Amino acid sequence: MLRIAGLHAWYGDSHVLQGIDLDVRAGEIVCLIGRNGAGKTTTLRSIMGLLRRTQGSVVFDGGELLTRPAHHRFARGLGYVPEERRIVPGLTVRENLRIGLLASPARRREAAAMARIAAIFPRLVERLGQVAVTMSGGEQQMLAIARAMISEPKMILLDEPSEGIMPVLVDEMFDLFRRMKRLGTTILLVEQNVELALGIADRAYILDQGRIVHHATAAALLADAAVQERYCSV
Repeated sequence: MLRIAGLHAWYGDSHVLQGIDLDVRAGEIVCLIGRNGAGKTTTLRSIMGLLRRTQGSVVFDGGELLTRPAHHRFARGLGYVPEERRIVPGLTVRENLRIGLLASPARRREAAAMARIAAIFPRLVERLGQVAVTMSGGEQQMLAIARAMISEPKMILLDEPSEGIMPVLVDEMFDLFRRMKRLGTTILLVEQNVELALGIADRAYILDQGRIVHHATAAALLADAAVQERYCSV
């Protein structure tokens, strides 16, 4: 579903990604792990077209995206949940969810889309009229994921979803990711909690100083403490 080849990315003069290659097959959970500053968030932002200077190839669902704007990538079926959730202040849970429909064909089926999200995120149903930023951090993260899913994307990019979340809600969130996979959503996951991420993933890539340095099944990496210690310890 997603194939990246020779991807380079810059922030100003800083050459952050230095020719990475990775692929994600339909129906997989693939995690991208590595130390802080390795380039994980930059990879997701490059896939979504949020950086001004990139080079290489990003093919999604058979189409080259690298020169296409972010809204085109969204329309093609890419969803994105960035770090820090980006919940809109002053809006209710329902209104934040509706933002995810604004540029989506699913906006013509809003009632059905809301019902589908309610089935996946029952915790949010009780809070549809609540101002979203008054919820807990874990509930806001659930809302951010639900807002990305409401447009029925083929694939979702998740950036550090467990950051700052209470452990009991982190477990619930990772159960949600398993459920999303069963429902047919493909996931590319950036996550600092290596053990949890590898526990739900099919495959994993390790990124270090802007380069892919290791690729294996998640089970193999989960069993390889030496590789985790070398590349993933903070």
